[in-house]
Amino acid sequence: MDGFDVRDPRFGHFILANAPLEELATGFRWIEGLVWMADAGCLLFQDLPRDRTMRWIEGAGVSVFRAPSGYANGQTRDRQGRLISCSHRERCLFRTELDGHVTRLVDQHGGRRLNAPNDVAVKSDGTIWFTDPLYGIQTDYEGGRQSSEQPPALYRLDPDSGRITVMAADFDGPNGLAFSPDESRLYVSETGDQTTDEPRQYIRVFNVAPAGCLSGGDVFHKVAPGYADGLCVDEDGNVWASAADGVHCIDPGGRLLGKVLVPYRVSNLTFGGPSKSRLFIGGSHTLYAIFLNRRGTGWP
Repeated sequence: MDGFDVRDPRFGHFILANAPLEELATGFRWIEGLVWMADAGCLLFQDLPRDRTMRWIEGAGVSVFRAPSGYANGQTRDRQGRLISCSHRERCLFRTELDGHVTRLVDQHGGRRLNAPNDVAVKSDGTIWFTDPLYGIQTDYEGGRQSSEQPPALYRLDPDSGRITVMAADFDGPNGLAFSPDESRLYVSETGDQTTDEPRQYIRVFNVAPAGCLSGGDVFHKVAPGYADGLCVDEDGNVWASAADGVHCIDPGGRLLGKVLVPYRVSNLTFGGPSKSRLFIGGSHTLYAIFLNRRGTGWP
């Protein structure tokens, strides 16, 4: 089938024959941080190197939501509907309150500054999980060169107490993350130390205990070509991962089911639309979307 690479018959049932990949907007520099705002009927995403957050509305197109954005990258919503964002330039997590004002949530651990928070997910208990690699402070393109004060890590933040905890520190470059529908698993992209010739690049999976502790961390799947950056999960627990040739769909056992082929390297993606059955895709400088016979997870 044109536009797809079917590796398992199950993937054929996810495809709608009359729903092709659509180009929604183009002319950006590098798209990141897609999040669907159901109550506002819009998609927010980052035009990261231009230091601005964009808003797309069906029928109205694209407008600027926030500029400057602090070179914001990953973003999600908490259970109160507030927008949680990662800032490269400010090296922090910040929250946009329902009245529009901004609250800085965390910018250090152990008395040292964070590196450049990259992606974020909120668990149903309200805790905020985020990755903190060095990418946003290694070049001027995505935030500005600054010195690192601590190693890359995966963190959990309790927004009520302000307590921040290192959940895993054995990463070279933790990137995208997503919980399984029942939150018993956490998937995290390892995109490695990209200053080396052969960085470690694969998706890891952790077991999540009811109290929030992690175990495991084994390799779940290695995307090829390219590597997995952003991740999202559908209602049946399949992982949808960005890749150099599009979006890869991987079942909970780590088997590649198929690919949605995209003309440009994919950075990030999210399910949205009225039924959360439309997959929005950041393909380098172009925003795409495709309707699927799948629904995404998450709030709302």
